[in-house]
Amino acid sequence: MMNVSVIGTGYVGLTTGISLAFLGHRVTCVDIDERKIDGLKAGLMPIYEPGLEELLKESEERISFTTSIELAVSEAEVLIFAVGTPANEDGSPNLAYLYGAADDVISHLIGKETPTVLVNKSTVPVGTADFIADKIKAFGLQERVSIASNPEFLRQGRAVPDTLYPERIVVGGEEEAITTLREMYEGLTNQSFQAPTFAPRPDGLKAVPFLAVDLRSAELAKYAANAFLAMKISFINEIANVCDAVGADVRRVADIIGTDARIGKAFLHAGIGYGGSCFPKDTRALHHIADTNGYDFKLLAAVIEVNGAQKFKLIEKARASLGTLYGKKITVLGLTFKPGTDDIREAPSLPIIEALIREGAEVRVHDPIALDKTRQLLPSEVLPCESVQEALLGADAALLVTEWPEYAEIGADNLKAWMARPIWIDGRNAFVDRYGQEMEYTGVGIRGGASREPVHVHP
Repeated sequence: MMNVSVIGTGYVGLTTGISLAFLGHRVTCVDIDERKIDGLKAGLMPIYEPGLEELLKESEERISFTTSIELAVSEAEVLIFAVGTPANEDGSPNLAYLYGAADDVISHLIGKETPTVLVNKSTVPVGTADFIADKIKAFGLQERVSIASNPEFLRQGRAVPDTLYPERIVVGGEEEAITTLREMYEGLTNQSFQAPTFAPRPDGLKAVPFLAVDLRSAELAKYAANAFLAMKISFINEIANVCDAVGADVRRVADIIGTDARIGKAFLHAGIGYGGSCFPKDTRALHHIADTNGYDFKLLAAVIEVNGAQKFKLIEKARASLGTLYGKKITVLGLTFKPGTDDIREAPSLPIIEALIREGAEVRVHDPIALDKTRQLLPSEVLPCESVQEALLGADAALLVTEWPEYAEIGADNLKAWMARPIWIDGRNAFVDRYGQEMEYTGVGIRGGASREPVHVHP
């Protein structure tokens, strides 16, 4: 059991802190937002993340929440930075919050005698840990304070299982810091904890790799992983656009190339592109890192360009079905960037809605989780609807932006009864088998009305 403090209670910080407490460590979570801390003390989650509230209830005896950096530093053997690094206009990450937190921590480390490991979990440019290490040396604390980089690889909507059952744990730093974090993560690496009923352990998982590397490689690894996955998404979306042009089915193409072990099936699902807090920010940041270090990362620039344009394919498809969009009643289903989260950062829904408004459409929107959170961000012309039926009533077309499972339960009969013209434009290719042959259906890289017939495999 170790004393761990986590600075920042966003997706990463909160999930990390609660999970470490669940594993048996004594954890202090720190945030400057007093309302958020007061809510957490009362057991209220500031974010929607399946399983996180339940995990907190099982860990509440070992976790506390505070706004006091001094308290967090004084008790910590390991102190984890998990603050936001939002993108600047040029794509570079804004490190003001991280450096501010580091300065606060260092000011309270000066009189502390016990060893402390400072761990950065925020996604940062290569060399950030070295910069903080130089600050530590400037105050003469290097004998008692060590630095580590410990990037996270969480998926929103699956943050709890991704934390408890990670594919790998990556730690960069000197041997002392690596040894401490190896001990802190022992419960994860050997999977010795009792799995919670709401997040069962994957079948056959008995151990998790612990990858110890240098600081700079650890910092770059997170960017590299997200950039590669973003590249797969943009690639299959480009293939989908070619499929639209030549009359092929992108799902069949993805099935075929996905059987190649060198490629794999993951992230070959065509649609309207990636969003959220990681892929857009991290691809731009990596491109900026390469650019400022004198390297022209052409492939990544193309990935970013493709993704920026892909969301507007829905507008083209709506225009192809309806002719002009002026005066047409269009329903947008789903506002978050993916199901299972209330996060609307870089969500395709908002620029799609704005484009519809510019073309004179009458827009209604629905989301089962994020409607209230999004109201203030919507153009004044948009009508937010509490129910799916209200959103679809009299609509000329429905644009599926987020593949919430609730939308599969509407049923073709209801769509035909409620809508003025039952046109379903599926930006995620999620419900072609549900609605593809029941109504006017358009996917991304899928022939109109096509069902997913099985691929015939012969021995």
